[in-house]
Parts: sequence; structure tokens; C-alpha cells
Amino acid sequence: MNATVQPVIMAGGTGSRLWPLSRQLHPKQFLPLAGNQSMLQSTLSRLDGLTGAQPILICNEEHRFLAAEQVRQIGKKPSILLEPEGRNTAPAIALAALHAMDRGEDPLLLILAADHVIQRVDAFHLAIEAALPLAQEGKLVTFGIVPTHAETGYGYIQRGIGLGEQGFEVARFVEKPDLPTAEGYLATEDFFWNSGMFLFRAGRYIEELELYAPDILVACRRAIDEGQRDLDFLRVGKEAFTACPENSIDYAVMEKTDSAAMVSLDAGWSDIGSWSALWEVSDKDADNNVLHGDVLAEGTSNTLVQAEHRLVATLGVNDLVIVETKDAVLVAHKNKVQDVKNIVTALKQSGRAEHSNHREVYRPWGFYDSVDYGQRYQVKRITVNPGAKLSVQMHHHRAEHWVVVSGTARVTNGERTYLVTENESTFIPVGQIHALENPGVVSLELIEIQSGTYLGEDDIVRFDDRYGRR
Repeated sequence: MNATVQPVIMAGGTGSRLWPLSRQLHPKQFLPLAGNQSMLQSTLSRLDGLTGAQPILICNEEHRFLAAEQVRQIGKKPSILLEPEGRNTAPAIALAALHAMDRGEDPLLLILAADHVIQRVDAFHLAIEAALPLAQEGKLVTFGIVPTHAETGYGYIQRGIGLGEQGFEVARFVEKPDLPTAEGYLATEDFFWNSGMFLFRAGRYIEELELYAPDILVACRRAIDEGQRDLDFLRVGKEAFTACPENSIDYAVMEKTDSAAMVSLDAGWSDIGSWSALWEVSDKDADNNVLHGDVLAEGTSNTLVQAEHRLVATLGVNDLVIVETKDAVLVAHKNKVQDVKNIVTALKQSGRAEHSNHREVYRPWGFYDSVDYGQRYQVKRITVNPGAKLSVQMHHHRAEHWVVVSGTARVTNGERTYLVTENESTFIPVGQIHALENPGVVSLELIEIQSGTYLGEDDIVRFDDRYGRR
């Protein structure tokens, strides 16, 4: 590949249709849904051999440490741009384009989502090679997926006249159709699924955005200008970006430009937008079941069972999706999984936390599992990574009792700093300034028993934090 290609990975979104596994604070792009790696890690890994440029990763501010840890695990070092809140794809790509041009260059941007499955990486690379000449000529190239069935959950692209060997003009973009319309599209062979992946020069996208959505460009330029470095992240200007209009690249640019082109892609693609989509792309047993975890299935067919923490047994059922986590179980007919987001909405409206958090909550220093709780107490199992440290903090309403299960803790408790090892404990009174650190080379595990009148996570006054949290 001769041209410089700058990958841009969009890792926003909450994946609400994959609840209860995907949650607001740990969405699907950070989950290993289709292999041993998370979907973000798989997206980055499939770029190997394609380009030498380090990717630009765009994610929500509240996912920054989760994203940073996952890219570290696979040895990648992307630039990470933080959105204070999601404004859809047109502004996100504008941030990446402006950032990529900061050095006075105008690279080709390969726009990818972090939550797609592509089973045949060689075909994916060949499609990008085919799109390069069009992008170098100034076209805004999208990748149209060769459809395998009449799908009503995707938008479509109708191809126009040919451009070169493998490209086409885009005749039109089409919204998600009903089933008879989708069946008609499939029969013509002129329609392709809209993948949401693109290849174009950064400057060309900026030119088209200035023409068709200048208010987005103005807000994003200001957000980049007001951006600040924060550890390994570039935090864009919050006030400017939250004032940016919310719009997709399709509506803002692609449906309006006269430079839209398409290259077809037949590479085993899926956006894993629902549990049924995951069932479709997964390996199945003799009864057409997809079974993950500790599952006992008798007289069961065409069913997906995802058992995360305990035995799940099924008997005499078919066409179901069953997903078990530590704090929630979903049972749905495969034909209804597009409506899982309605359950998430109901959880939000009722003030419940299951739409946002798992029982296991990840932090930059490790994670904790809320094992038990009552009116005036809460029990957590805390894991602190080697060399990591929680913030120097204080609580107005709760006391904490720490029991070390494995590893060694360095504890700051008021004026004293001391070590606590396995089977030892310490007590932190209400109002005491304290900190917890793992000085060792193995993970520190401890049980924390909180007691007090209020046990919310917002009862934390931070005095010092190496991760820049406030």
C-alpha cells in the first residue's frame, strides 16, 4: 500500500440492544463478543499489515481508561481523542480529520467502527486497496456490504455507474426498508448494506463538511483549538463540542455530496447490532445453537445462550436468546431482540443502575465487584493492578474496613502510611483522608466493607489523583 492511510476508530456508543452484557459504562466495543479479543482490540488487530500509521481512536470520556488499557494489552499506541458526550459520526470524524491535519499533512482517513466483525481480513484489505485510487482522486468512498439476505435492520446503498475496476458512483442512500422492499433490493443485485466505513482524504471531508454542514465544522474547529492534553489523551473543548449539532456523516455529507463513491465488500461483515446478529455470525452446534459458558441444553434448537457466571439449563425451547450476568438475566425471542433497547429505556426511567453499570465496575487502577449491600452497608471485592494507586480521598458519610485477600497493600490512613498483607485488615474512619496502593508486582485483592448513612460513589472528595480525575 503506497499511500499513507490513517485509520480512525470510532469507539463511542452504548450498544443498548446487547443488554445485559453491554452497559453504558462498559459497552459492546469493549467486550469479547466474537473471539478472545474485545471488538475494539479485534478492529485494531485487523489493521496489521495494512498501514504503518498509528490509529486515531475516538471514544467517550467516561470510557477513556477502559480504552487505554485495552489498546495497551495488544501493544498499540493510538492517539486517543475524548468526546465529552456523543454527537454522532459527522462531528467525531471532523475531530479526527482536523487532528490528523494538525501537522500540515492531508492523509487518507480510513474510518472504521470499533464494534464490527469482519471474518475475512484478506478480503477487507483488498477492498481498501481497491478504494485507494478513488480516494486519492478526491472521492468520498464508502464500503457497501454484499448482502446475504433481506435485512431490515441496515440502511442500503444503491450503486450507480462504474468507476474504474471495482468502484461505483453512489446512486442513492436508502433508509432501513421493510421486508418486501429489502427482498426487492436483494433481487436486483444493485443494493448493498451501508457499512458505515469510509476512505477519503481528511481535507476533502473538511471541504464537504464546510459546504454542507458548516456549523458542525465551526464547533469542531473550536473544540480542537480548545483541546488539552490529559495524560495520554487529547480532551477536546467541552463547551464547544457539546454545542455542536448532532448528525451522522450520512445525513450531513454523504447523501448531499456529488463525490460519493462505493467499493463493494464481501468479507463476512456484521455490526453485531443485536443478539440475533451475534447468533448469525457465531459457530453453531448440531442443533443450530450458540452456547457460551456453563450451559446444559436439552431439546433446544436455534438458540443463543450466554452464561457468564453460573450454570444455565434449557429444556424444550427454540429460537430464544438467553443472557445471564451477575445482576441480570435476559430471555427473549430471537425475533424481538431489536426491542431490547426498550428494556434499557425502562431501567433508566425507573432510576435503576443496571442499564449503566455491571456489578463489576472498571477503574484506571483495576476494578471492583459489588458483592452485597443493605440499608447501611456494602461489600466490595476490590482488585488493584500492580503499581496502581487509588486517589487520596475522604468520605463524609461512610467508614471502610479493608481485609487483604492476596498481595500487599500500602495504606495511607491519616498521618500514617503502612503495609497490610494477606489475612490482615485495617479500618478507615469517617472523614479520614486515606489512600490505597499496590506496591507489588502481582494483583492486590481485598474485601472492602463500607458502613454509614450514605454509600453512593459520589461521596468521594479527591485531594490527589494520578489519573487526573476530579
